[in-house]
Amino acid sequence: MSVQPFKKGPDYIDPLWLGQAAGRACFNLDFHTMDRREITDGLARALVGTDIGLIEGNVGLFDDVDPHGGNSNAELAKLLGAPVVLVLDVQGMGRGIVPLLLGYLAFDPGLNVAGVIMNKVGGSRHEANLRRVLEHYTDLPLLGAIHRTAEARIDERHLGLMPSNEAEEADGRIERIRSLIAEQLDISGILEIARSVPLPTAPVAENRPEPATREPVRIALARDAAFGFYYPDDLAALARAGAKLIDFSPVRDSELPDADGLFIGGGFPEFRLRELSENRSMRASVRDFVASGGAVYAECGGLMYLCRELHWGDRRGAMCGVLSSDVAMHERPQGRGYVRLCETSDFPWPSTPAIPYELNAHEFHHSAIVNPAPTWSFGYRVLRGQGIDGKHDAIVYKNLVAAYSHLRAVGGNDWARRFVEQVRACRG
Repeated sequence: MSVQPFKKGPDYIDPLWLGQAAGRACFNLDFHTMDRREITDGLARALVGTDIGLIEGNVGLFDDVDPHGGNSNAELAKLLGAPVVLVLDVQGMGRGIVPLLLGYLAFDPGLNVAGVIMNKVGGSRHEANLRRVLEHYTDLPLLGAIHRTAEARIDERHLGLMPSNEAEEADGRIERIRSLIAEQLDISGILEIARSVPLPTAPVAENRPEPATREPVRIALARDAAFGFYYPDDLAALARAGAKLIDFSPVRDSELPDADGLFIGGGFPEFRLRELSENRSMRASVRDFVASGGAVYAECGGLMYLCRELHWGDRRGAMCGVLSSDVAMHERPQGRGYVRLCETSDFPWPSTPAIPYELNAHEFHHSAIVNPAPTWSFGYRVLRGQGIDGKHDAIVYKNLVAAYSHLRAVGGNDWARRFVEQVRACRG
């Protein structure tokens, strides 16, 4: 079957795993950066030609900073008309699962809770006991009882799961999990629930590439075990705007490919500290590209890579040295969550409407700049969030923009087209 995965919220890491498991790019559905029509239309377009859509929530079903739950997983399910399957951690639980489940069912009667999967079941006796109490007290279909095993575990680190682009034998791990789940999950029951609701009607095709009137610009895209946080619909937006994306590896390659612009996204450069530091020719190539006036955009991990040195505990490694500052890893997050930004007059990309231009984005980083240069110009004022120093984000140097905030080409934020125009203006 052709399975189209989605992830609620701005997360990069879970979609990497979901996309690799499904063999299709996973798309994010996010109330903070997208309006409701954009969410429903995006879901419908992505489902064209597929058999089933699967949306993984974030945090709990009803969790939300809004006391009315306007941005919760439950609200997303109601917006999309999607039935909900609860995945319940039952480790160490018995009859106590009943009031928990009844509370979920009663809290929002307008929500279509269609079944439950019990996760981390202790064994066959534990499963039998849970089945008895579930059948006695509720009419909720049990769609699976997943037994606790190390085989189903994916390693975690400070930002969540280890990304699949770093995990050794990720395909093998996915296949082992797939076989375990297939034995313990009621697949036919889940398919019956999915078929009980009609597929949304896809809107009239939008955002198709305009007839090419200008030569495409070539943008080098850092993509390897150190850098991999990119939204697939943003990469598609860059292509529609006239960019030809050329993958390269700051870890393995000796120099940048022949390109007009450079995009270094987020990732975990700290876990490739030695390899990045030892690749002197690549660091010099990036430094020379910035010095020559090439248009560069860097987000989070990309910002770290452009600094002078990266510190992590007692380890230090030389980075590109484009920015005259060091960056250090910390145990606790230094910036986490949704941000609201306002562009300053120093932001270099072509802009419509005129500045100030406000936008929603997000950040999640355990690193912080050690010694910001007092002469730096910044492209954003931070209205909500942390950014570089709690007040500013997006260091602007020559034709470089380097920020902790992650952008999405949705909700009226046409950053992909603007960056392509900036690359075009700086080319040559």
